[in-house]
Amino acid sequence: MLFGKKKGVAGLDIGSSSIKMVELDGKPNNLNLVSLGFENLPGDTIIDGQIMELNVVSDVIQSVCTNHQVTAEKVVTGVSGHSVIIKNIVLPPMSREELEESIDWHAEEHIPYDLADVSLDYQVTDETDDSTNVLIAACKRERIDNIKQAIQLAGKQPVVIDVDTFALQNCYEANYLPEPDDVVTLLNIGASTMNVNIVKGTRSLFSRDITVGGSQFTDVLQRSLGLNFQQAEAVKRGVSDVVEGIEEKAIEPLMNNVTEIVAMEIQKTFDFYRATTDDNETQVQKILISGGGSKLAGLREELSQRLELPVEVLDPFRNIKVDTKKFDPEYLNEIVPEMAVAVGLAIRGV
Repeated sequence: MLFGKKKGVAGLDIGSSSIKMVELDGKPNNLNLVSLGFENLPGDTIIDGQIMELNVVSDVIQSVCTNHQVTAEKVVTGVSGHSVIIKNIVLPPMSREELEESIDWHAEEHIPYDLADVSLDYQVTDETDDSTNVLIAACKRERIDNIKQAIQLAGKQPVVIDVDTFALQNCYEANYLPEPDDVVTLLNIGASTMNVNIVKGTRSLFSRDITVGGSQFTDVLQRSLGLNFQQAEAVKRGVSDVVEGIEEKAIEPLMNNVTEIVAMEIQKTFDFYRATTDDNETQVQKILISGGGSKLAGLREELSQRLELPVEVLDPFRNIKVDTKKFDPEYLNEIVPEMAVAVGLAIRGV
């Protein structure tokens, strides 16, 4: 999609616990950071991906723009969760015209909603003499309308609605320039949803959104140790001296229980992929994690041990020029894991 100007389109990641915005300019292999902002949302503003408080979300979007000098009028945003369906399907060889005419019919077999209730898009990912591989993505229209409303209330214009999983992949591709045989799992751990995407080179092999996230760690600590939300959040991030009388040995097993669930869900995703493909040779080489949940003390090491794979934090600015006079390196370092999806969305706007 062409936007006319180089500047003026920001990536807007509306998460269940925070709003993130990033504006870039330049060309795909020569990108510069123009502006970025991050602000938390009050609890229960967004539940199961649905915006419950439109005015609150639009106010926070405006606040991010004002406080962090994000001047873009247009935004690219993303969706994730159970209202988004992503499928890789294999069809017989056909022309683009034949595919365009038949895509709804093929999609009906894979999408559990009435096609009249969803926005549908597709992309050809591979073609051989015997087959056409197509990735289809669909999202409930009411979810898209809900997000568009909040953005328009904030005085911004939504120009593209992407899928968070693919925004994360955009971010990875721009920053890591993968070779065709590089196989990684991109893992974005948000507050309530975890996006998992197995990528070979620049092709998504299998993706899945799981309703597990950082808030589960907080809930367990609140319930088991009798903490309030702020105390549990601090303990979760490793600031254990914030609450008197709580020993480290009481925290660790609680955190490990949730980490085990996260690891099991990732392993399940690998198993689902193997069960749906004839490709027995593709092996994941490493996991790149992002999202607020990736900042949890010890999570990276625990996942690496349980899944027997190297686990690294994805750096969304690895291949993007950042002016350290304009952006405080310490602040950037603190919010880097949370900005991956917003960077991927911003790349769509360049």
